Amino acid sequence: MPERELNEGLELLAGSETLAVYVVDSFGALYSEQVHYLVRKYLHYCKASGKEVGIHAHNNLQLGYANTIEAIIEGANMLDATMAGLGRGAGNCPMELLIGFLHNPKYNLRPVLHCVQNHVEPMREKLRWGFDLPYMLTGLLNQHPRAAIKFKAAEGKQDIVHFYDNIVEE
Repeated sequence: MPERELNEGLELLAGSETLAVYVVDSFGALYSEQVHYLVRKYLHYCKASGKEVGIHAHNNLQLGYANTIEAIIEGANMLDATMAGLGRGAGNCPMELLIGFLHNPKYNLRPVLHCVQNHVEPMREKLRWGFDLPYMLTGLLNQHPRAAIKFKAAEGKQDIVHFYDNIVEE
């Protein structure tokens, strides 16, 4: 998105009734310096109007947790996370890691671990969601993960080199 369009969008959101504005790494392709820049920019537009800034980080490059921590350091305080990082495709910031990082006694890790053990991990086996090479490649190339989703559902899903060659050519 061009910078001007982002600024105009943030101006509109700052003047709206919304309570929070999120930095969303839809493709799981952001690195820490991009997260720093975006959170600072969002805060610049939104803090004066009393809006919170949050982050929703996908885990294509295994940076969902790290980027959430970077957003906290910059001032974001609305944080998305999922148990065991489970989410469509490569997933999101793992909640159990975030709870451990926050060191807040109001958060109890034990029930999260119980749910992960008894519900999330069995579900993960059926869904086949989580970090893997096709999602990593779409993240590296800053592409929507639809190509990885299609590849994982097709015959020949073991030929990761062929998948890579196809998405690089597009």
